[in-house]
Amino acid sequence: MRRTTILTLYRAAFALLTFVAIGFQIYRLADVGDFKPGNFFSFFTIESNIFAATLLLYLAWRGSTDPAHQGRIDLIRGAATLYMLTTGIVYDQLLSGYTAELQTAVIWVDNVVHRMMPVVIVIDWLADPPKTSLTVRRALVWLAFPLVYLAYSLIRGPLVDWYPYPFLNPDEVGGYLGVVGISLAIAVGVIILTWVITRLGEWRRREDARAAAAATSA
Repeated sequence: MRRTTILTLYRAAFALLTFVAIGFQIYRLADVGDFKPGNFFSFFTIESNIFAATLLLYLAWRGSTDPAHQGRIDLIRGAATLYMLTTGIVYDQLLSGYTAELQTAVIWVDNVVHRMMPVVIVIDWLADPPKTSLTVRRALVWLAFPLVYLAYSLIRGPLVDWYPYPFLNPDEVGGYLGVVGISLAIAVGVIILTWVITRLGEWRRREDARAAAAATSA
């Protein structure tokens, strides 16, 4: 079986699994009368998983090579990788004991959106590296969404008396100074991840180029 076929099946399978997991979680919450769309879709986990799964479906359909839009595709794939890695790491370090509060109390759903999908996206990034050179400077655009998300959460929180994560709730972390401190720590981590993702992508891109050149000359 060709590499492209395997990659297509891989992307389609995990994209559909993610949508099924999120749909099942919505069903379970609605079944007990606890589904509030405004809150559920305000979780970074849910947003990043929907983004990543939608991207995987698109790539399974169209592929990752498009000369007219290659740079844009590479940037979008890198963004999905960053957001999913952030989801997995923040969950592991700060939120693993809050499954009920995160509305992912169904164990297999929790494993899919917090543990499996971050790994899936990283494997996809390495197995099919970007086709264009991706610098950290170009990749800084990835930080726009987390910043907008932070602003949205802090503005919406007091209005609806609900925050998606404990570390965004001033009452849970000693006031807004605590929120700022934790947010800055996460921001530093996100910037480091941005550097790691771009370097890994560039390394794999060069390795693929060398392999292709060697195959051509053989």
